[in-house]
Amino acid sequence: MERKQAQSIGDALKDFMKAYHLTPRINTRRIFEAWYQASGAACFTTRLFFREGTLHVTLSSSAARSQLQFQSAAILDRMNALLGDDPLFDGTDPVVGYVKQLRLK
Repeated sequence: MERKQAQSIGDALKDFMKAYHLTPRINTRRIFEAWYQASGAACFTTRLFFREGTLHVTLSSSAARSQLQFQSAAILDRMNALLGDDPLFDGTDPVVGYVKQLRLK
């Protein structure tokens, strides 16, 4: 049996996720969690969908939607900052990376 270089558990976890193509799914989950943390609108959120850099959010309250629409740039910045600090998020993934745009419905 051949010895390999010592590797941190974080690097081993990232290699495991890439080897089994789990990175897009993990990134999507982390994006949804960042939405809940950055927006504070978890109780009004009914559906989240992410595709091609755009996070589509369906809200149950039109008042909450209009309020969040005014804050969308700040929410987007907070979300990407949270994702950048997240050790499980891989921003270099070609399929699911950082959020570029928010669509509130």
